[in-house]
Amino acid sequence: MTTLKRIWNIVSTALVVLIVLCAIFLMGSRIMGYQCYTVISGSMEPEYSVGDLLYVKKVDVNTVQVGDPITFILNEDLVVATHRVVEIDAENQRFYTKGDANEIEDSDPVHFNNVIGVPQFSIPKLGYVSDFVQNPPGMYITIGVGIILILAVFLPDMIGKKKNEDEDKEVAAVQTEIDATAEENERLKAEIERLKAETAHYSTGELAQLRAGKESKKSE
Repeated sequence: MTTLKRIWNIVSTALVVLIVLCAIFLMGSRIMGYQCYTVISGSMEPEYSVGDLLYVKKVDVNTVQVGDPITFILNEDLVVATHRVVEIDAENQRFYTKGDANEIEDSDPVHFNNVIGVPQFSIPKLGYVSDFVQNPPGMYITIGVGIILILAVFLPDMIGKKKNEDEDKEVAAVQTEIDATAEENERLKAEIERLKAETAHYSTGELAQLRAGKESKKSE
């Protein structure tokens, strides 16, 4: 039982750590100024594959150079794409882009205002996890699993602590009873010693007379 409990503690702790790390990569990155996007097409392979999670950071568009990948709003439906810059029209504030895996350039240039940022790095296949945990029913499943894991990790310790407290109370109660009994024994022992001291100077005859006197008083 102890071995199984130890194994379960290791597994559950590892899962909790994994969830925390995923949360940091998915949510904590926003605090550091990154926006996360999942790659949904192979137009930028082998640089970015389907399912990869891109971490995009806003930059000054004037620093973008030919050869840089940019993440931008593709059309009026707010579809987001990431392609590589192949030409810059600074006068008209346009980027001409092309997917690495595509044979031809994109038909429409990208206005500077539609640029979201430049990908800083990517994590392979984490985009699948991101989409799963941020959309139902994956979101609800993730929350449920997280709660179960937290309970699995901390509840046994809480129950064990409560059990130990109850056992400590029982031990304390027994010890109190033992101490009380010992105290009573000491009192009785002291009383016996006192009686012995009081009767030590009486002779046998005098003790007999005292007993007789006490018995006669009881009979009256």
